[in-house]
Amino acid sequence: MSNPTAAMIVIGDEILSGRTRDSNMHHLTGQLTEAGIDLQEVRMIGDVRETIIGAVQAMSATYDYVFTSGGIGPTHDDITADCIAAAFGVSIDVRDDARAVLAEHYAKSGTELNTARLRMARIPAGADLIDNPVSAAPGFKLENVHVMAGVPSVFTAMVASVLPTLTGGAPLISKTLRIERGEGDIAGPLGALADAFPLLSMGSYPFQKDGKYGAHIVIRGNDVDQIDDALAQLEAAFS
Repeated sequence: MSNPTAAMIVIGDEILSGRTRDSNMHHLTGQLTEAGIDLQEVRMIGDVRETIIGAVQAMSATYDYVFTSGGIGPTHDDITADCIAAAFGVSIDVRDDARAVLAEHYAKSGTELNTARLRMARIPAGADLIDNPVSAAPGFKLENVHVMAGVPSVFTAMVASVLPTLTGGAPLISKTLRIERGEGDIAGPLGALADAFPLLSMGSYPFQKDGKYGAHIVIRGNDVDQIDDALAQLEAAFS
């Protein structure tokens, strides 16, 4: 039986402009791999309402789980929550449970829960809150879409909150073989090996360093015996 599938939508003009480097995808990939959930697509998009709505609708219909990062803060360009509500045709408003979380958090520091901060308590109807132990402002889950913050420390904490609620599969195992030959020499045997092991994923990643060149061959799959067998055959072909 195949593993559940997932996709990620990274939202923010600052990502596309190069001003901010995304690290959330790298973190999520590692966590999903351990959980046996196959991340199959990632889209990086700007703060454009129609683009966000379209991406959410398309990916929600295609994958078992969808994860978004970015655009749920207090400023005018934080439009993700509204777009998620529109994507599923539900209303959105300040919700009492989210307001209570923010009120408690800001009361501890003597900070006013003003109109801008209260925007972070606007939650689409029918959504479940995602805990945020770092800065309190919650994310949320609507249908199969998990909406989380773009700040890496907060995103990481939210992923930790979400993971126990997901149904995973067999963890993905990855092993690497270094071959000091050109990819032109490696391609034939590697292609034949890929045909012989259709349940494994094989990739060739060339390197050139200190006068040596070759490729790291990475074999991934859920069956460690198959991976070891494939690696042994590949190593024998170049021994």
